[in-house]
Amino acid sequence: MKIHDLDTPSLLIEQDVMLQNIIQMQRYAHENNVSLRPHTKTHKSSYIALLQSDQGAAGITVAKVGEAEVMAKAGLKDIFIANEIVGTKKLERIKALQKSIDISFGLDSIAQAKMIEEVFDRDEKANVLIEIEVGENRSGIIEEQDFIDLLNYIKSTESILFKGIFSHDGHSYGANNIDELREIHLESQRRTLRFATIARDAGLPPATVSIGSTPSLVHNFPILDGVTEIRPGTYIYMDASQANVVGSLRMNAASVLATVMSRPTAERVVLDVGAKGLTMQKRSKGITATNGMGIIVGFEGVEIDSMYDEHSLIYNRNFRDQVQVGDQVRIIPNHICPVVNLYDYFYLVSGEDVLHEIPIDCRGKLQ
Repeated sequence: MKIHDLDTPSLLIEQDVMLQNIIQMQRYAHENNVSLRPHTKTHKSSYIALLQSDQGAAGITVAKVGEAEVMAKAGLKDIFIANEIVGTKKLERIKALQKSIDISFGLDSIAQAKMIEEVFDRDEKANVLIEIEVGENRSGIIEEQDFIDLLNYIKSTESILFKGIFSHDGHSYGANNIDELREIHLESQRRTLRFATIARDAGLPPATVSIGSTPSLVHNFPILDGVTEIRPGTYIYMDASQANVVGSLRMNAASVLATVMSRPTAERVVLDVGAKGLTMQKRSKGITATNGMGIIVGFEGVEIDSMYDEHSLIYNRNFRDQVQVGDQVRIIPNHICPVVNLYDYFYLVSGEDVLHEIPIDCRGKLQ
């Protein structure tokens, strides 16, 4: 089957580009003597996670317990949930998974630790990594004393096993230039390593010191001594915002195939995919900032201006003159992670050939 035989909208993944991205990040990890634990929130596919594992990934990262369950069923044996898990039902599901795989999850408060104690015990301990806030202003420990208090609490309980610490420099997406991106990358590591030292001084040396964010890991910036693991996710597919970081579309494996459904004015072109197939998300600042709501491949400077649920609108006279109703175009989304979650499956392609239809089996696993 050829790409032009597909119905639209369809999610396409260029096999060769994706494999090169996998190999390149694995090489970067190897050269820096750290483990690669890719975040699967981008592709949400056990098929791709197994490919990453086959290429040398030490384990995988997920965002939700439901994703961990799917990945475990597919044969992945070492899974980290890079999220604070709160609630008895979720913790009981992790405890069940622990019977057959190595699984750990995030922790950042004594209140959460007390919930964990209600489900786990001395015979079946919960494996946790404490999250360190490094500037993203999301979850994670901020104050050193809070970290020390949490470590002391863990030492007082028999049901929690401290495996290490992790951080996510998501604020790297807002860096204004490559120099600032590098400094965010380095300063985030320094702060993470400071907390690793505190843990060692408290008698709980971290076996794992894990960092991760695609923008700060695609430029081969140095990884500091003491870091043991990296967790990039978007690198495998990339998107319009990440293309700005590397300065080209050479690493972009993902696109959405759409059809021109109308040319109602001398400037306007309407495509048959909208917010339900692309999302309306933009990057608004820094090196990843995007114009419009998606790049049209092969038409330089042509972007989606606006969207409805099922329609994308492009206002560009030259583009309008080059396409006809029924033509297909490929769109590079602004942010690929939520886009993948909108599709039941993707098509693995090479050139104009469709190789396989792959289910996105972690789609919708939000719990």
